[in-house]
Amino acid sequence: MARRMMSRLGQWSSYVFAVDFDTNSDPIYFALASKQSERPQVFRNVLADEMCYSLHVQSDDKIERAKFYGGLKKKLSKELPPECTILEMSIFQPNVKDSVIKGYFLKDASKSSATERVLGELLRNDPVYVCSYLCGGEDRQWSQHLWSNTEDGWVEVLEKYCVVPAEKPVHHPSTLNIINYDVFYSFEDAYKVLQQCVDIIPESKAVLELVDQRLESKEKTDFPVIVIEGLDATGKTTLTESLTEALGATLLKSPPQCLSPWRARFDTEPPLIRRAFYALGNYLTAGQIGQEARQAPVIVDRYWHSTAAYAIATAVGGKLGNLPQAGSEVYGWPGDLLRPSLVLMLSLSSQERMRRLQVRGQDKTMEEEELEANHLFRQKVEEAYQRIEGPACVTVDASPSPDQVLQQVLLLIREKCHL
Repeated sequence: MARRMMSRLGQWSSYVFAVDFDTNSDPIYFALASKQSERPQVFRNVLADEMCYSLHVQSDDKIERAKFYGGLKKKLSKELPPECTILEMSIFQPNVKDSVIKGYFLKDASKSSATERVLGELLRNDPVYVCSYLCGGEDRQWSQHLWSNTEDGWVEVLEKYCVVPAEKPVHHPSTLNIINYDVFYSFEDAYKVLQQCVDIIPESKAVLELVDQRLESKEKTDFPVIVIEGLDATGKTTLTESLTEALGATLLKSPPQCLSPWRARFDTEPPLIRRAFYALGNYLTAGQIGQEARQAPVIVDRYWHSTAAYAIATAVGGKLGNLPQAGSEVYGWPGDLLRPSLVLMLSLSSQERMRRLQVRGQDKTMEEEELEANHLFRQKVEEAYQRIEGPACVTVDASPSPDQVLQQVLLLIREKCHL
């Protein structure tokens, strides 16, 4: 199995390894070599008495890989000693799309054999690569040992490499797998993911049956389509309802109500499956927009911008600067998705938004809780919103009174949509 594993990966030593010792800063990058570097201090965050290991999910099947990785951390947390710290980790080939293989780096201070026992069982029974790391000598030279199974079920070292520092890549590794993993740019690509899930997620069949009945949407609509975007508690609901009345428009929401029976189910799935589900929701909304915009203007409470911005911000670890650069294809609009006439993004200070959330007292989504707890994540979401093109967002200050915001937006709509 190990030999087949190596042939699928190509040359193991051509990969760069990234460990997130601190999720709010850059990963520690290292590579593999046949001899040590003059700068051997790769794992400065590892104590002298800690054992280190890594494991990565390997499978040619994207769905299997995503499902197994989705439950792996919970499994490790349950079975590893409490003294074992689990850190996010990935391996990748610099600037090569779809080359990222996710996994975990383990710092074990337990001084027991339990961790190696658990990792050995995973290696025997599950689709993973397992490595151990040893530090020797006064200058703390690190080496990596790639594990394999013997015919009688024991674990042996397949390859041994020297661990050497690697340069920070031009693009953060998490950006390499965004397309069709975290953000989908065509109906067909999102549909295929749920199609592959029918046997393991029975609800997928019902969603696909609904999607198969979707209304076709034209590239252009008879009446303007205005999308209102923004974080929770920025006033979207109030504004969309007021606009609907003022313009004699139809109000739609994304994801559409017809997906509500399955949202809780898919929210528990790993990003690949969850994002495909919500991407299909945009195509269902597009069909509704195309039908309603034959008779009147359409106001849409969130659309593709939200789906993409949250997915990109969640996928990209570390600092704001790790986001793909403005102009990246990641921010492009799907070629087969109906484009709105105008997208308005409501902007509000974090303090005022928090005050409004507290007044509402509503249950928060997982991503909303993350927005509250993590200022950096909120910055990445807002920046991703601003970088999406075709069409781009027009920012609207949502801090004045609801009536003032309404009048400001009506002026924009009349100017840009000629209503």
